[in-house]
Amino acid sequence: MSENKIEIRNLCKSFGTKKVLDGVNLDVKKGESLVVIGGSGTGKSVLIKCIQGLLTPDSGSIKIDDEEVIGTKKDIHQKIGMLFQGGALFDSLTVWENVAFVLLQNEKMPRQDARLEAIRVLRQVGLAPDVADLSPSELSGGMQKRVGLARAIINKPEIIFFDEPTTGLDPIMADVINDLIIESAKGLGASTLTITHDMASARKIADRVAMLYQGKIIWEGSVKDLDKCDNPYLQQFISGSSHGPIQIEV
Repeated sequence: MSENKIEIRNLCKSFGTKKVLDGVNLDVKKGESLVVIGGSGTGKSVLIKCIQGLLTPDSGSIKIDDEEVIGTKKDIHQKIGMLFQGGALFDSLTVWENVAFVLLQNEKMPRQDARLEAIRVLRQVGLAPDVADLSPSELSGGMQKRVGLARAIINKPEIIFFDEPTTGLDPIMADVINDLIIESAKGLGASTLTITHDMASARKIADRVAMLYQGKIIWEGSVKDLDKCDNPYLQQFISGSSHGPIQIEV
């Protein structure tokens, strides 16, 4: 058995003439927190959608637990949790119904049992039981992120994806969410893949960091290696400088 939970080889995906992923090679080890950094439009979200099976790659291989998932009917979604960038909570459902969505829809759990389980997980992410019956619109941005995290972990997934988990949050709340991500993943023993351009978040939650640029992984290493690396693309990105090899069209 491989030590890798996810193994990606030579992954390619284009939209028309635009090549978004151009031979991506990447591993996520079992129990590891991998953070993929890169600017907007570099293909980070496309990468996650390909792994989840929401997009079909043009070529390449994606293995989960040593089994190829591209072109198969194998259902991997019971292994996966997802925290979306904007929360993506259902406005028509209460907080507890959002959190327990997978239990109600996929596992057909009785509503009373699902509600109790949702409240238990809400407590895990620091929310009181009286939040359960509120609507998402009554919550602050930070509370919505916590609800999204509760929904991502309620089915005890083996793999959790985090899509820009700190976007739109103030620095203190962002750090709270980072702590909750670490605690939740370690508590489940899950492998996690986070995509972000928030370097403070990346430094805190990552065991390993990879940089995606022009469809390829151009650097990967530990958090400690970030500042010692002389890769000019990486150094420009983490310093946030407008001067360097990465040119932004304006």
